[in-house]
Amino acid sequence: MLTLDHLVVVAPDLAEGVAHVRDCLGLTMPEGGRHREMGTRNHLMRLGDATFLEVIAVDPEAQAPPRARWFGLGDAARVRADWDSGRRLRGFVARTDDLDGVLAAHGALLGAAATMTRGDLSWRFAVPPGGAWPADGAAPCVMDWGQSGNPAGRMPDLGAGLEALILTHPDPDAVTELHAALGLADPPRVVAGPGPRWTARITTPSGPRTLT
Repeated sequence: MLTLDHLVVVAPDLAEGVAHVRDCLGLTMPEGGRHREMGTRNHLMRLGDATFLEVIAVDPEAQAPPRARWFGLGDAARVRADWDSGRRLRGFVARTDDLDGVLAAHGALLGAAATMTRGDLSWRFAVPPGGAWPADGAAPCVMDWGQSGNPAGRMPDLGAGLEALILTHPDPDAVTELHAALGLADPPRVVAGPGPRWTARITTPSGPRTLT
């Protein structure tokens, strides 16, 4: 089974990503940390006891990794094009306690597992071939937190909560079938339209807001 773990905003520049979330939600995301294995850096915001929002970008101070970067961050031109077209919330990560089993069945789509770190946290994450989003973001990236567990409960509570996650896609039936085949628990709502394009409805201290 796969469970929603966190939403991901992929930014050409970390400050630009944090500013976008602030514009959408009226909240400033706390700093997360650096991922040595990927040469990336993030900010994080709690959305629930085991759900959070991540803004991630290439860390200009880090050395380029010898492997493909996750979330498509190895293709700077594509990241910028998606950003400028409004595809900023690019997808989500789902967690499982049987990552090897999931990848045995869906490795061609979801990739191969590697160990990642941020500070004293360590987890296993499946990086798709070439680092691109599975199904251009219509399917989640997958991971296993291991013994550390999802860190959302240890993040500051800014009063934000995830209400709904919606995917607009030209073939919603196919995506719904894909989510079912992956064993995704409580899958997002999928509606017909140009995409893939994600929208999240988030409660905030100033009322409900929308993140795209």
